[in-house]
Amino acid sequence: MRNLLLCLLLLSLPAAAQVYTYLDAEGNRVFTDKPQQGNAERIQLAPTNGMHSNTHEAPPAATPPSAPPLSYQMLRILVPQPDATIRDNTGNLIVTATSEPALHPGHGYRLLVDGQATGESGRSPVFALENIDRGTHQLAVEIVDAQGRTLERTPNQPLHMRRMPLTQKRLASPCKKDDYGVRLECPLRDKPAEKTDIPFVPFF
Repeated sequence: MRNLLLCLLLLSLPAAAQVYTYLDAEGNRVFTDKPQQGNAERIQLAPTNGMHSNTHEAPPAATPPSAPPLSYQMLRILVPQPDATIRDNTGNLIVTATSEPALHPGHGYRLLVDGQATGESGRSPVFALENIDRGTHQLAVEIVDAQGRTLERTPNQPLHMRRMPLTQKRLASPCKKDDYGVRLECPLRDKPAEKTDIPFVPFF
């Protein structure tokens, strides 16, 4: 019974408390947490096996989820429409594209005509073309990354450019004096000789 009381006493004391024992006047063993004068002896307690949390220790960092690859759900040409016929005597053309989502950082749009890039890639989806030859051409727009690698590309889209021949343009709009050397269909070599108003005076 005495041993049981001893165990209960030791368990009830704080982990950092000191335990002392001594024999009282009647020869009984006494345990206390207060030092006594005389024959009191200090008892060495075994360390507890409890785990103490460190409130200052940062929790382990969560592993960030891997970023999904940058992709696009849609890329298409808005203008011109597929198989469109453009009538422009100068061969000029505006091409506009769109994507969903919008361009990711580091990506750019690039226009291809008949499989050839018309220039460097850029953030703008609007392209201005000049002097496109008469006939049928294939348009395509692609999205490229910073290394120029193609990420997305539209199917080839036919375009028909109609330009009036120079002879028909001259018939439709005859060349005037100030048109020579300015209009393509009015070259300087075809400019008529200018007449002078100085009368001819024969010499005898």
